[in-house]
Amino acid sequence: MTPDTAVVTHALDRGVATLTLDSPANRNALSARLVGELAGHLTTAAADPGVRAVVLAHTGTTFCAGADLSEAAREEGPARGTARLLALLRQILELPKPVVARVDGHVRAGGLGLLGACDLAVAGPAATFAFTEARLGLAPAIISLTTLPRMPERAAARWYLTGATFDAATAERIGLITEAAGDVDAALAALLDQLRACSPQGLAETKKLTTRGVLRAFDEHGEAVQEVSARLFDSEEAREGVLAWLEKRPPRWAAGAGRGTGGD
Repeated sequence: MTPDTAVVTHALDRGVATLTLDSPANRNALSARLVGELAGHLTTAAADPGVRAVVLAHTGTTFCAGADLSEAAREEGPARGTARLLALLRQILELPKPVVARVDGHVRAGGLGLLGACDLAVAGPAATFAFTEARLGLAPAIISLTTLPRMPERAAARWYLTGATFDAATAERIGLITEAAGDVDAALAALLDQLRACSPQGLAETKKLTTRGVLRAFDEHGEAVQEVSARLFDSEEAREGVLAWLEKRPPRWAAGAGRGTGGD
């Protein structure tokens, strides 16, 4: 990837704008550059009357690995990254057009927040999911705004607290995705055809109904969870967790345990 190479690409086909995360070198992590490019394309799609829906897709074997931990370690404090993520999730929710995630790879930590903000999500056989924050000394604070409303409390407790990996069938059962599909592209095509049959006004007004509860949570708790996330990223435990991840070793509190990935 060169400085001039886009890390989010755009394509338009029959009223559907496909935005593809294309930064495989860091597993489509939520770097400042990727978030900025994605936000720009979302703004363009929102303003284009020819766009009926947006697909969020990915290249490579990872949909999104969560926060760019290498970048987070370099930035002066974690506040910028947490603010960027909060704003991006809200932008997806407020977009006046449905956003559909197409996933056939790994989704970790902050990537699950991105997935939760989408209106619909289809995942293929290669998809895996994990809330890995607790393994790094962090918490899924910001992404709780878009993932907690999708899941039963018991499921949230299990997957938030353990950081364990689960498959697409489990993700569908607990409400994180719309459909676990053997053929992800066929399932996506069926959903998009259904959306194309709906009016722009009907989609925009209906989406307001399905997102108003989540957006209320952003209004009530957004600032607080951003502060929690920034505080944890700046803590000694999280610095050890991130350093251990960068050095490809278990953190000192989990000798012999599996390696964590990402964060929000």
